[in-house]
Amino acid sequence: MNAMQVLAPAKINLSLKILRRRDDGFHEIETLMAPISLADKIDIERQSRWIDFSCDDPTVPIGDENLVVRAAKAFFEKTKISGGVGIKLQKKTPHGAGLGGGSSDAAATLRTLNQLFETKLSREELAKLGSTIGSDVSFFLFESAAICKGRGEIVSLTKLKKKLSILLLKPVFSVSSAWAYSRWQGSKEVAGISYQPQNLDGQSFVNDLERPVFEKFIFLAQLKTWLLKQADVGASLMSGSGSTVFAVLHPNADVDLVIKRARAELDREIWTCACETI
Repeated sequence: MNAMQVLAPAKINLSLKILRRRDDGFHEIETLMAPISLADKIDIERQSRWIDFSCDDPTVPIGDENLVVRAAKAFFEKTKISGGVGIKLQKKTPHGAGLGGGSSDAAATLRTLNQLFETKLSREELAKLGSTIGSDVSFFLFESAAICKGRGEIVSLTKLKKKLSILLLKPVFSVSSAWAYSRWQGSKEVAGISYQPQNLDGQSFVNDLERPVFEKFIFLAQLKTWLLKQADVGASLMSGSGSTVFAVLHPNADVDLVIKRARAELDREIWTCACETI
């Protein structure tokens, strides 16, 4: 086998609790994440040498700062293979969105290279390698909902009680994860905004990063509040560090109507995606 095409699903955080800031600058967290049906597409082909990477989104960096390139380099360094690879990425998941798109792309790259070059690295070995690339990469390697601890790299697999219908909404701006975490400790709640856990069908939805992010990006607080007032929505939360806010939809919800209202009442340019947990 010389070439493969794979999907790299995005994720949402159903809960995200920050426990403390660590001495190494990272934060100790506990988060429940679930992969969703929104996915990037990656074509990977073996070649004699070099790592050639391209992407259909011109805003995505294509050098060493790209997690896919870093994943490929880490794989070849780990396995000592003297080969190369051509990688073409088709982006569907927006970046700077709190949906883990770059980390998922890196995980899919590691998993695919392991198959193409028949290196037989275990899932645990790949996850350890992935943790050196990004905090969420290990999670994506297991292709399952999971509770993640440490800085996100300690993964315990779990199952959601039921499949969730999700509506993602993202304004044009992005939020830096590093910035959001750096502002967590001194941030204050915005008056009139609910940060309390929401319970729906036995699942608790809460995100400790809403406090610092909403303090600066008030539109995201308004978006969450607006969603919670919609009859079709059972819960609403910012995913990760934003800027995506998601709604958990009731059965038989009219998702097109919710999108139409959001564009009419909030932001006519807002990006949306109806999807589900997988």
